[in-house]
Amino acid sequence: MGFLIVVIIFAIFIIIFMAKGFTIVQQAETIVIERLGKFHKTLTSGINIIWPIIDKAREIEWKYMREGRDGKRVAVRKKLKKIDLRETVYDFPRQNVITSDNVVTEINAMLYFQITDPVKAVYEIANLPDAIEKLTQTTLRNIIGELDLDGTLSSRDLINSKMRAILDDATDKWGVKVNRVELQDINPPLDIRSAMEKQMRAERDRRAAILQAEGQKRSNILEAEGIREAEINKAEGEKRAKILKAEGEAEARIKVAQAEAEAIEKITKAIALSKGDPANYLIAVRYIDTLKQMVSGKDNKVIYLPYEATGVLSSIGGIKDMLEGVGKK
Repeated sequence: MGFLIVVIIFAIFIIIFMAKGFTIVQQAETIVIERLGKFHKTLTSGINIIWPIIDKAREIEWKYMREGRDGKRVAVRKKLKKIDLRETVYDFPRQNVITSDNVVTEINAMLYFQITDPVKAVYEIANLPDAIEKLTQTTLRNIIGELDLDGTLSSRDLINSKMRAILDDATDKWGVKVNRVELQDINPPLDIRSAMEKQMRAERDRRAAILQAEGQKRSNILEAEGIREAEINKAEGEKRAKILKAEGEAEARIKVAQAEAEAIEKITKAIALSKGDPANYLIAVRYIDTLKQMVSGKDNKVIYLPYEATGVLSSIGGIKDMLEGVGKK
């Protein structure tokens, strides 16, 4: 009976021992195993067998940022046996940094890192989250201290790239890969922000005034160009009209002269047939036209004929006789 009890107890012990020896590791996780206090191996994902009494998992300290009941973010510390190999996002608490122009600025940083060597993460650094946090804070203070406030606000990408390079190089010894560093908020003091808003408002007003002045200037230029083009077109039109008018008058005079020349030529031929003097005829005709214009006035009552007109009038009878002789021939 006693032997049976011993066998049962031994069997239970074997079952418990075997159950403790089977360890299941999830995907993207690992466990650092120490045998008698010395590093032995790391367990991969899946089922692993260890000696429960001899082998023991090495714990690692970890810290999480969570929101408390009052809405503030608080740090929660735990000791974990399983090491997460996925990329981890760590949101650091806000910190005050001083720029090169002595402005105290509140900055909130966020870090993306991943454990690539769990053995180094356990044995090369005592508290990995705290070490990364302190290193990030000191690096951020050094970088911001080299920039003024305007440079800090406008150079986020430059700050992120510098911090990532420095942190990645420093944490390589700890088996950590820093992938990204992001600055979430940069909050200058209230008086500085108020001054910056006034400066930006004044700058916008200045740009608006410049744009308005440039628009008015452009409008005046276009208006002046339009008036000039209108005057030029008007002058060109008047010039062209005068040219056309002069050309028409010249052409009319030429036509009149040609007609008079033809008439004179015919009269000359007719007078030549009657053996008369064409010059006397033409003078008499011009004289008669002149006398006609002299007496065409509305208020003309008295007509004075010049002395020479008697000679012209005496020739009219001769012209009549001459024309009658031409008619008979």
